[in-house]
Amino acid sequence: MPLPRARFQYGETYTAPISKVVCVGRNYAEHAAELDNPVPTQPLLFIKPPSAVTVLENHITMPATAEPVHYETELALLIGSPLTHASDSEADEAIIGLGLALDLTLRETQSQLKKNGHPWEIAKAFDGACPLSEFVPREQFPATWRLHFSLHINGEARQHGNMADMLKPIPALVSYMSKHFTLEPGDVVLTGTPAGVGQLAPGDRLSLTLEDRLSIETTVS
Repeated sequence: MPLPRARFQYGETYTAPISKVVCVGRNYAEHAAELDNPVPTQPLLFIKPPSAVTVLENHITMPATAEPVHYETELALLIGSPLTHASDSEADEAIIGLGLALDLTLRETQSQLKKNGHPWEIAKAFDGACPLSEFVPREQFPATWRLHFSLHINGEARQHGNMADMLKPIPALVSYMSKHFTLEPGDVVLTGTPAGVGQLAPGDRLSLTLEDRLSIETTVS
């Protein structure tokens, strides 16, 4: 199966495939608090494989499990140049697109894995666990990282994120990631979720926005 590729608005597909999605946990203090988790002193990183990536705009397919599936709305970054041990400024310059993603999570499994001191991948990296939107070119946004994004489910506001509330700002976060994993062109970075996570159900209607640049309607099947 070919690797997925990031999509820009208006139909353009990025040339390099997505070799991995690098994620950070607990990058918003209020989200850590709502799950009764301590705030880490360093970013808590994990990876989703290409097989986790699906098209958010199509629909969200629930995994074949009776366990509840939770949503976590996150800002997604598209990387446009290789990054290894990058400085904050180099990391900033390498970001060529902004989009939205859902970090789908098997919360009960994750809680048990954490309790046992085990990795999270079974709960976070299953097939279809990363519905990913189109990307808006970076130059369409202000230079400051103070953008807003939101999620409504069935018309009800569930999550609202402001990048200014991130514990690790975007350039510093991507720089930190590059010190542990080389980020390749086409890779995607998820930047953490604000408070308001919860359970998805078949038939749910989701509306996601990123400022006035990106608006997505999708459903859960």
